[in-house]
Amino acid sequence: MKRNPTGKPGVTYRINEHGEKIFYVRFKRNGKVIEAKAGGSIKKQMTAAKAATYRALLIAGKESTPQEQREQERAAKDAEQSKPTLARLWEAFKAAKADNKSLRDDLYRWRLHLEPPLANKTPAELVTLDIDRLRSHLLKKVYCLQVKRNGKTVETKKKMAPATVKQVLVLLKRIINHAVKRGLCPPVDPSRLHFELPKINNEKTEDLSPEELARLLEAIDNAKDWRAAGVLRLAMLTGMRRGELLALRWEHIDLERGFLRIVEPKGGRDASIPLNAAARRVLAELPRTESPFLFPGRGGNRASDLKKPIQAIKKAAGLPADFRPCHGLRHFFASSLASSGQVDLYTLQRLLTHKSAAMTARYAHLRDEALQAAAGVMDDLLLNHDR
Repeated sequence: MKRNPTGKPGVTYRINEHGEKIFYVRFKRNGKVIEAKAGGSIKKQMTAAKAATYRALLIAGKESTPQEQREQERAAKDAEQSKPTLARLWEAFKAAKADNKSLRDDLYRWRLHLEPPLANKTPAELVTLDIDRLRSHLLKKVYCLQVKRNGKTVETKKKMAPATVKQVLVLLKRIINHAVKRGLCPPVDPSRLHFELPKINNEKTEDLSPEELARLLEAIDNAKDWRAAGVLRLAMLTGMRRGELLALRWEHIDLERGFLRIVEPKGGRDASIPLNAAARRVLAELPRTESPFLFPGRGGNRASDLKKPIQAIKKAAGLPADFRPCHGLRHFFASSLASSGQVDLYTLQRLLTHKSAAMTARYAHLRDEALQAAAGVMDDLLLNHDR
C-alpha cells in the first residue's frame, strides 16, 4: 500500500480503513533492506518521532522487528519442546526398558518420588545439592498405612526405608545415564552432580532354629492350601525365589534327569538347577491340574503371590514377625549348605542363581566357621592322645 513520507529518514506511514496512521520504518542490515511496522497512532500512540527512535534502536541491534520477535518466540518454543527434561528422558527410558520385569517398580518410584520435584528439570540443571535435598526429604518422609490387627483396620505410620531411598536415587541415575549414552542429553559434569546413596545394611541372613524348623514343617503338613505348602517346601529344598516358584510350569521340570529350569530369574539368564531327592518327591506328589503352572491361580493362570495362605502357615508355625517365609527359607537353604562345609561359594552362587559372587559373600563366614570346626577335629584327636 502507498507509504507517505514523514520528514524523518526511513520513516513512512499509511492510513488504514479506520483512518488511523500506521507507521513503518526502513533500514539496511548486512546489505539487505528491511521494512518493519512500528505501530499505529491510536493503538500504540505512535508518532513519526517515536518511529524514528525505534528505527535507530533496530539499526543498533537493541530492538527486534515484529518478524524477528516471532522467529525468536518460535525458536524458543521449539527449544522448549526439545528440552531434555527428566520427564522426556523418563519416557525414553521407559520405552527402552519395556521388557524389564523391574519396570513396574520403576514406574511407581518415578511417579511417587521423582516426577513431582524433578519432571521439568534437565540433568544439566541438577547439582549435587538437589540430590542431597531429595535424599534427605525421602529419608524423612512418613507414610500412613492401613493394616489389620486382631480383625480391626488401624492406621500406622512408617518411614521410607534407606534401601527404598537408594533405589529411587539409583533410578534417577539410570535415567540420566541412559539418556547420555543415547545422545538425548549432554554428558553430566561429575564435579557438579554427585549421587551419595544412603548407607544400608541388607546383609541380614535369616535362619531357623531346629524348634522353629520342626514347627514350620508341621504347619506345612497341616496347611489348607496345597499350593502355599508346595511353594514353601520347594523354597526350603531348592533356595528358589517366590516369583521363580510361582512362574514354574510343568514343562520346566525334568524329574527323570533330576533338573529344574528357572526361566527369566532375577539374575536375568535362564538357569537349570539340580533337584535333590526330597525336592523330587515334593514335585512328584504335587496335584496335576489343567493349568501349565505348578501353582496355578484363578482360571489356571499364574498365581499372584499366595501371600495370605503363606502367612497363615507362618502364623501357625509361630515364626518371628520379621521372618519372611519364602525369602527366609532361601536364606535357610543357603546357610545350611554353607554351614555344611561341603559346598564352595561358587557352587552356592550357581544354585542361588546370583548374578555376582558378591551377593553370595554374605554366607562366606558360615562356610569358614564350618571349615574351622572341621579343622578343630585335629585338636580333639591330639587332646585325647595326650590323655
